[in-house]
Amino acid sequence: MRALPATAGRGVVACAAAAPVPRRSLLLSTAAAGATLHSDSLRLATRSASGAAAVRASADAAQAATFASKDDALSWAKSDNRRLLHAVYRVGDLDKTIKYFFYSPEEKISRSTCPVTRQFSHHGSSNGQCRFYTECLGMKLLRKRDIPEEKYSNAFLGYGPEDSHFVVELTYNYGVDKYDIGEGFGHFGIAVDDVAKTVELIRAKGGKVTREPGPVKGGKTVIAFVEDPDGYKFEILERPGTPEPLCQVMLRVGDLDRAISFYEKACGMELLRKRDNPEYKYTVAMMGYGPEDKNAVLELTYNYGVTEYAKGNAYGQIAIGTDDVYKTAEIVKLFGGQVVREPGPLPGINTKITSILDPDGWKSVFVDNIDFAKELE
Repeated sequence: MRALPATAGRGVVACAAAAPVPRRSLLLSTAAAGATLHSDSLRLATRSASGAAAVRASADAAQAATFASKDDALSWAKSDNRRLLHAVYRVGDLDKTIKYFFYSPEEKISRSTCPVTRQFSHHGSSNGQCRFYTECLGMKLLRKRDIPEEKYSNAFLGYGPEDSHFVVELTYNYGVDKYDIGEGFGHFGIAVDDVAKTVELIRAKGGKVTREPGPVKGGKTVIAFVEDPDGYKFEILERPGTPEPLCQVMLRVGDLDRAISFYEKACGMELLRKRDNPEYKYTVAMMGYGPEDKNAVLELTYNYGVTEYAKGNAYGQIAIGTDDVYKTAEIVKLFGGQVVREPGPLPGINTKITSILDPDGWKSVFVDNIDFAKELE
């Protein structure tokens, strides 16, 4: 879990703004300004609209809470049922990235995740072509949807059902075959029983290995790095018996203490551990909603002297479940966070969300737990 993979330069500062992107996932879209629902607008709608629409707007607006103090807000955030749901990012060719999935639609996905390396051995490659997520990483295609009127498709992949596991959401925007990953996004983490064996299997199936197995710089954990067809990096780390193989999202930040404070207070996460590596000039902090060996976590990395990064337009956001998006948005504002999409239901599916930015400009989307469960039915 080092700061930068071997293929990425350390300490590169780039301040270019992210290029605009086409439409995004229906669940997490923030592109259309007309879709943004402000709390004030909802209250206005309560007074001016009539019929069922007014009733719904009134009910939604009524959920907005006013905390008596910041301590009350922190207390509620700590008691909220939060977990990391999925990471959203864009790919240039959805079918090429996934290729196909090995499991019949009738197969019930087990809640007890098999070790990743054991999944690899069941399937052989075809025509030497790498099926990266399903074959090289051993994930299952959980669901896929196409939204032609919005000109995008999504695929959700992971090592277990979405109601209990952290997964990836790949987004393909029609006609866009390439994105800029930038220097701020680091990698995703995959925990396995045996890193060396896993790398051998990935290489045999045509996967690109960018860092051979060995101890992490400044530590003892055995790791390796591989790369998907779009250039996203995956850190393979040795952690036998983990119930959550998709275990990390690493993002680089310009001020680690500031980032830690934000995720603790505004997002209700815990600082699980912090490690400084002066020899290699970086510090990491693991943030999450539960123990690192059992839950997916956010790995924040600070490289000495680097205060800003170019984010590109490839990586999207992390989705986080919450019992109340209205209270969540209020807490984010209380602690200086930026709410870029006010809480409220998305048109068409009525899933309530709110979108925020951290001090470094990284986006998170909070999703109503009950609404998300309905989407999975």
